Amino acid sequence: MEKGMIKPADICDEIIEAYTKKAEYPILKSIILGILAGAFISVGGFAAALASHSIENVGVAKLVAGSVFPVGLILILICGTDLFTGNILLTVPFVDRKIKISQLLRNWGIIYLSNLVGAIIIAFLIYQGGLLDTNSFKLGGYALKVAATKASIPFGKALASGILCNFLVCIAVWVSYAAKDIVGKIFAIWFPIMAFIVGGFEHCVANMYYFSIAVMAKANPEYAKAYELSAEKLNHISLEGIISNLIPVTIGNIIGGGIFVGVAFWLAFKYVGKSTHINVSNNM
Repeated sequence: MEKGMIKPADICDEIIEAYTKKAEYPILKSIILGILAGAFISVGGFAAALASHSIENVGVAKLVAGSVFPVGLILILICGTDLFTGNILLTVPFVDRKIKISQLLRNWGIIYLSNLVGAIIIAFLIYQGGLLDTNSFKLGGYALKVAATKASIPFGKALASGILCNFLVCIAVWVSYAAKDIVGKIFAIWFPIMAFIVGGFEHCVANMYYFSIAVMAKANPEYAKAYELSAEKLNHISLEGIISNLIPVTIGNIIGGGIFVGVAFWLAFKYVGKSTHINVSNNM
């Protein structure tokens, strides 16, 4: 182990140990940690929108949002809460035969629903607090625009965007295990998450917040008026539109994090080394 950092090959062992423990958490513990993680991501999403919604230059707006949003995952990893997109890395102890498929699916189901509860709670508090009235109701209009746009993304595009998103999110989680101090973890998390936001990729838990706040904002006509959103645009914010986004994005998030990161690193650092050792031993 290098000073202040775990070597790349050793991170896989850390991930296996940490996520094996997560799979064994009692249900109530997983629910509490899942709700908190959904709340943290939602706070990050709200803060990023508030900071960037009035910036006309698209590149600058994305950069500002990307600089703020990582606060959510930073809190999640440092506080030890459970985010669905991070817990996709349960694929690592699963392929290493440390947990069963039933444990993996149980955890994913509990955390997914708990994250949704956390997102709804924060969205409700933000709406009730009148925070969407910011900038002459334009923040509320922006929330509607974001949700309507996401709800109208075709299945294939949402799937691909979901893969790209959780590829970066799980890279951030993976790299954070290399750091042994708070500052190191923050920097390890910040840049991949900023890249995902700047890229505009789709994150299922963040979208739970965006849709929740938009459903509530839809009840106030001032928000749609402030952003000059048509009724046709607002019609995308429906149960059908939400589901049509969350299904492909969730599948994409599982592929991007579980296979492209988790299984890929396990193959590189655990399976290949093990099989090579076996082959050498058999040839001696």
